[in-house]
Amino acid sequence: MGTNITVVGIGADGWSGLDDPRREAVLEAAVVLGGERHLALLPEEVDAERVQWPSPLREELPALLDSLEGTVVALASGDPLVAGIGTTLVELLGPDAVTILPGVSSVSLAMARMRWPADDVVVLRHHERLLRHLREGARAVVLSDDESTPALVAASLSRAGYGASALTVLADLGGSQELVQHGLAASWGEAAVPRLNLVAVQVRSSGGRVLPLAPGLPDDAFEHDGQVTKRDVRASAIARLAPGPGLLWDVGAGAGSVGIEWARQHVDAAAIAVEVRPDRAERVERNALALGVPDLQVVVGEAPDALDGLPAPDSVFVGGGATDRGLLSTCWSALRPGGRIVVHGVTLETEQVLNEWYSRHGGELTRLHVEHAAPIGGFTGWTPARAVTQWAATKPEDDAVRTQDPATSVPTREAEVSESADEPVEAAASESALPESAPSESALPETAEHDGFGSWEQHEEAVGDDPQERA
Repeated sequence: MGTNITVVGIGADGWSGLDDPRREAVLEAAVVLGGERHLALLPEEVDAERVQWPSPLREELPALLDSLEGTVVALASGDPLVAGIGTTLVELLGPDAVTILPGVSSVSLAMARMRWPADDVVVLRHHERLLRHLREGARAVVLSDDESTPALVAASLSRAGYGASALTVLADLGGSQELVQHGLAASWGEAAVPRLNLVAVQVRSSGGRVLPLAPGLPDDAFEHDGQVTKRDVRASAIARLAPGPGLLWDVGAGAGSVGIEWARQHVDAAAIAVEVRPDRAERVERNALALGVPDLQVVVGEAPDALDGLPAPDSVFVGGGATDRGLLSTCWSALRPGGRIVVHGVTLETEQVLNEWYSRHGGELTRLHVEHAAPIGGFTGWTPARAVTQWAATKPEDDAVRTQDPATSVPTREAEVSESADEPVEAAASESALPESAPSESALPETAEHDGFGSWEQHEEAVGDDPQERA
């Protein structure tokens, strides 16, 4: 694709608001690309061919650009690199093929109208992500999809206990029809607003819960049926996964707590949750939406088969089923070099598998014991949760796949590479060499109440254990 293109930022004030360089670029163009609204802002003196953006944009745009001849100019709202078409064009064509002539972004105009310093404001492209930033006094500017967005923002804030938040809708900024409309989330209702708008939010609590961004959210922050990775163990897993920009596979998602917490840590952190039960998969989606990470993807199916065809992960969390044949091998093979893997287990069989992988690949092998104070009659004592064995490792940049004949001793990190094998063959205590009668964690009876993350909690009447507790 050899197209060169100039992207001109234009505001609601249209042609009159363009400076000389942007006007000259448009006047010299053979083709002007833009949306219907932007193209309508051009005067008759612009004699270039006017072409509207295709739909769907991303799929159809490369072919359109290849078909154009002569000097091409694209029109964009305000600053083309602020949630605009400029970003898409740079990704498609490369930075050397795109020239940006920006105007003032609608976000900058909104903060100017609100007198808000840019350093104090979070800008959100999707209103669902606002729920991730609910702290008293927080400020956000939400880029609206259309005229329905302000009501959706108000409703989600009210449901979360933040109905006292102040909303300001700023519409047609910079144009002759500019409108500023104020209200509270709790009483916003279905107030009519123009289609082209932004929503400025000053967060105020009306009894809503404040959830930290630090890992280890309270267990009841998630809707669950008892199968949720407990907060102390979850915080340890998230710390070792080291969240940042990149994709996490949350295998055996349960309530989705690990994937959701990963995605909350960074704006460019993405997660795919794999869960075999459809009802739990739906619950993961609800939790992701409620906790401000609506982009989390849910795959319904049983690993490792359900992992086939997924984008390669930068990190992997396996919370249950580590003894299932081929699961860890599939995850390790798919993991990008330099990526992190964390696996949990509570059974002796899983511990054997994790010890073998630790022997082969190093990392950290840790046992986590957590106890909570609870009543014992008229006194207070410690209630222990089942210990969790955690293996965490980083895949080397130059990782070579290691194999070991099951008949030989447990492989070490110095094991030789088989020329014919493309994945590890486990030794006697491994997932592939377990006797047929040995149950995997995912096959344990329902009475054990497997939590989807390799942990169980049995009822202990002597200390008053809650049978729904999980490690």
